[in-house]
Amino acid sequence: MKAKPPTGKKKSPTQQPAPALGARPQIHPEWQVLDYLATLVAVVRFDGQVLYANAALEDAIGMSRRSIEAVEFAGFFVDPAPLRQALAGAKDNVFAAIRYDAMLKRVNHEAVPVHVIVAQGMQAHEALVELLPLEQQAKQDREERLVDQALANKELIRNLAHEIKNPLGGIRGAAQLLEMEINARELNEYTQVIIREADRLQTLVDRLLAPHRRAQVVADLNIHEVCERVRSLIVAEFPKGIRVQRDYDTSIPELRGDREQLIQAVLNIAHNAAQALTERIQAGDACITFMTRIARQVTFGKQRYRLALELHVIDNGPGIPEAIKDRLFYPLVSGRDGGSGLGLNLAQTFVQQHHGLIECESVPGRTDFKILIPLP
Repeated sequence: MKAKPPTGKKKSPTQQPAPALGARPQIHPEWQVLDYLATLVAVVRFDGQVLYANAALEDAIGMSRRSIEAVEFAGFFVDPAPLRQALAGAKDNVFAAIRYDAMLKRVNHEAVPVHVIVAQGMQAHEALVELLPLEQQAKQDREERLVDQALANKELIRNLAHEIKNPLGGIRGAAQLLEMEINARELNEYTQVIIREADRLQTLVDRLLAPHRRAQVVADLNIHEVCERVRSLIVAEFPKGIRVQRDYDTSIPELRGDREQLIQAVLNIAHNAAQALTERIQAGDACITFMTRIARQVTFGKQRYRLALELHVIDNGPGIPEAIKDRLFYPLVSGRDGGSGLGLNLAQTFVQQHHGLIECESVPGRTDFKILIPLP
């Protein structure tokens, strides 16, 4: 009598037995690749236990990986039911992937809205849960627009400045020749107006072209030396009425950059802040704060960085007018009478040449310009 063949299905090589509920999961090498992603990702068993949480998820929730793993992932959501239903559907092969919106809980912070994507994982007993913070997605879209606008502005400025500069020299030269031919003093006043206005436009054009003329001089630098240089310049120009505070993280390592460009970028921001504090100076409580911090696992400029410098220039002025908030870094846009509208545009250009970005949050009583630059 022949032996009957086994009736059970042969396991595929990827089908590994699921760990016991609550047990510390075994880390698979392929999961560690998830740490390089900017999105929040968890490898989850069909019963909800977290097998692996990537670095971005750790940072978003505010808990270590070891604290997140081996517990039910649905408990991190305001409403856990949709994730449980999605995992049950993935287990029964009802769908290949499902998407929905939810609220993710965070330690010591308010819950944030996220877009959840649940898909079947590499192993037979697991699913991959990807979270896209809706606020972060909007922020990345704004950053991409800023970068694209800056590139378009730079090209426009260079072309426009060159087109203005050439005839400007001819106008000034013609005015000088005309002045030599005119003997009447009252007519010389008109030629002097032409020469002075031509010189003023020439100065403006030179400022527009300045960031693109000089090559970067890159060296190791301490960002706090940059802040102290700017602080001394602000104190010298506004000796009375403005208090300049420091809040430095002295553990920040040196970075590679152009010292003069960064001084000019920070000075432009701080100078704008000082000029906006007129009412606070009169009240006697005007304040500018330089604050430095290290940001970890941050994404800006379409890239994710392990470490980045955060340099804040904060003032307690009236805030930025709503009418120009969206055009703040455009050239020739100013919220102050008599302003050239070039300071913030040049600051953004210099910071972008260091692969960084400037962001701004402003409400009446607090304006915060944040400079982000990758650290080695």
